Amino acid sequence: MSPHRPLLRLRVRVRGTGGSSYPVLIGSGLLSTLAAHLKKTVPAHRYFIVTDRIVARLYGKRLERSLRHAGLDARLRAVPAGERSKNRSIKARLEDWMLALGGGRDSAMVALGGGMVSDLAGFTAATFLRGIPFVPIPTTLLAMVDAAVGGKTAVDHPRGKNLIGVFHPPRAVFADVSTLDTLPERQFRSGLPEVVKSAVLGDVALFRKLERAPAAFLMRHPAALAGLVAACCRIKAEVVEADERESNLRAVLNFGHTLGHALEHLSGYRLLHGEAVAVGMALESRAAAAAKILPSWDADRIIELLKRLGLPTRPPQGASPARILAAARSDKKSREGELHYALPRRIGRMARRQGRYSIPLPDSLVLSALRHS
Repeated sequence: MSPHRPLLRLRVRVRGTGGSSYPVLIGSGLLSTLAAHLKKTVPAHRYFIVTDRIVARLYGKRLERSLRHAGLDARLRAVPAGERSKNRSIKARLEDWMLALGGGRDSAMVALGGGMVSDLAGFTAATFLRGIPFVPIPTTLLAMVDAAVGGKTAVDHPRGKNLIGVFHPPRAVFADVSTLDTLPERQFRSGLPEVVKSAVLGDVALFRKLERAPAAFLMRHPAALAGLVAACCRIKAEVVEADERESNLRAVLNFGHTLGHALEHLSGYRLLHGEAVAVGMALESRAAAAAKILPSWDADRIIELLKRLGLPTRPPQGASPARILAAARSDKKSREGELHYALPRRIGRMARRQGRYSIPLPDSLVLSALRHS
């Protein structure tokens, strides 16, 4: 299955409410032993593998054959690559496919791919026959450090990103960092903003490591990547365990996303999610500094690190400040017409106001950040 032998295995456990939990297994060459892991952790009568057409050629068809060779009933379905496939129409087609093949409550859904596939397949699993087990196998850095962990699933709506979805925690997550070898450079770098976000909200040492030696991660060394993914998963696990349904603390994971989602939507998803979040973090850091929430030198460090990682920090030309704010109001992070933001107090610690991590900012401050970016 994989040209890499399993070099290392790191494990992070995510604990949810009611005593539920699931493992995140991180390593190199995990795909070659996936059948054994599935038999042990997520036994099922049939495994529906959802992927996109690019990943299907790289790994999907071989994974299907590998599972069948191990005696598992595995069926593969590939959707068009890209965010435009994350919609209700594609979800309905997946449901029709699963029903036509006789899928039952003893089936399981395997999501092989990036964040789009994880969100789409996870939402489908959550509603199919009122819920079947869901197993993400992320193949992008973005999905490994963010989308595959935490249980959020959704599809997009013409009015905005991720507006229709549910919480459906996975049974297990398998992150094979060797799949990052085939990731195009732009897609790989698009995962780095979520790494920076993780460091800003809870790991000063990780932030300093990124500042000191970004090349170690950009060169995609398996051990460095596995450690990076594990560090981000531990940070996210701590947040999810404390606030699984995003009643308060989990809002910190939205740093850069209030404006980032608006930029992504306005671009017609030509701007990758990570690129949009990078710009969002830069803009929101500037606004937080103007509001005296974040020291200006910490805002400068965040923006400089994003630049050193080869990421954008300014909105695309033609995206007017007024349009960006209008698009942001359609997002889930708007409350009674007022935009809320997750903002750092300093690198390694997020800000609270009246006990809440979701903080309103005057439009004037945000517009100023947009105009002077």
